[in-house]
Amino acid sequence: MAKTKAKASQTPSDKSVSKAESHKRNLKKKKKILFWKKKMKGAEKKTQKDPEKTAELPPKTAEEVSANWKALQELLKQKDPPALDHSSKKKEEEAIRAKGVMPTPKEKEEAQKGANGASVKPGAAKSGGKKAKKRPALGQEGGRRKGGRQAPEAHKGPEPEPRAADIWFDDVDPDDIEAALGPEVARVARKNLGIKEKETRLEKEGAFEGLTKVVALDCEMVGTGPDGEDSVAARVSVVNRFGRCVYDKFIRPNEKVTDYRTKVSGIRPKHLKAGEDFKVVQAEVASILKGRILVGHAVHNDLKILFLDHPKKKTRDTQKYKPFRQQVKSGKPSLKLLCEKLLNVRIQTTEHSSVQDAQAAMRLYVTVKREWEASLQEKKQQKPAPPRGNKD
Repeated sequence: MAKTKAKASQTPSDKSVSKAESHKRNLKKKKKILFWKKKMKGAEKKTQKDPEKTAELPPKTAEEVSANWKALQELLKQKDPPALDHSSKKKEEEAIRAKGVMPTPKEKEEAQKGANGASVKPGAAKSGGKKAKKRPALGQEGGRRKGGRQAPEAHKGPEPEPRAADIWFDDVDPDDIEAALGPEVARVARKNLGIKEKETRLEKEGAFEGLTKVVALDCEMVGTGPDGEDSVAARVSVVNRFGRCVYDKFIRPNEKVTDYRTKVSGIRPKHLKAGEDFKVVQAEVASILKGRILVGHAVHNDLKILFLDHPKKKTRDTQKYKPFRQQVKSGKPSLKLLCEKLLNVRIQTTEHSSVQDAQAAMRLYVTVKREWEASLQEKKQQKPAPPRGNKD
């Protein structure tokens, strides 16, 4: 009923308008179809006359699509600049190595033109149009090398010593340089600053090699126990008055070593495997010290670790000598500090050596032997005599 009413409601004039619009639309569609048909016919006629223009037609089949793709690839190749050959790449690498920086886009363009045989623009290069010579790459030391290959990073053999020109530190203490960069660099820095190189020898050449009335003792220790906190003797060294080593032995420990303290002690497992029994070393050292003046630095620690004792009046401890402490302004100066300040000698720069430490202690004692012994005599004389008992 609703449909019939709607149809009845339409007037004759409305029907005529709708028919006119649909007629116009149909005409437009027909014109478009005719236009494209004419276009296709015209294109087909052109292709028959000029077969090279087949790529202009829209593809219809899969074969035509693939043919168009190939034609497009060839067209792109013609438009793209030719790739750099091996020689241009080599020139670019040489420029990078010689200058130490990446070449600019202008330099890249010049290298590319030179490789392709094209002429370079006037004024672009300073060579005045002449072909630039190849510059060999610079080596790590600044010298020229054949070819453009980089020098290998790793090299066999000892490292070359630093040159004076390589050290450029200003107003820096050579001791700080040594702590940061090593003794070789510090040696060059001292030379540049005009500082006299510190001595290293602590023994007298050609001197007597046997036992003397005065000997110096030093021990190296390793750690035992769960945390390696307990110390046991691992090496004992004794030197005579002239710094000549008269006794030096490693000790085979009776307990398990949990910390070899190699960075400080210089002790390694192989040393202790071939070491002597503790009791043998203890007896030999005791026989050497008997009746002699013993010199050492904090020597009570060395005697304690060997379970030995020595008369106080025949012991000379460089750590407790008052004039030494006053000169370096320290209550408990280290052996290293005393040697640097008083002897101009550097010790313990790497791993410690009991022989070197004993030599250093002896050298300190010998430099002030007269004063030291004289002060002990004065103290002895100033001591009041013990009171005698009353006689009836």
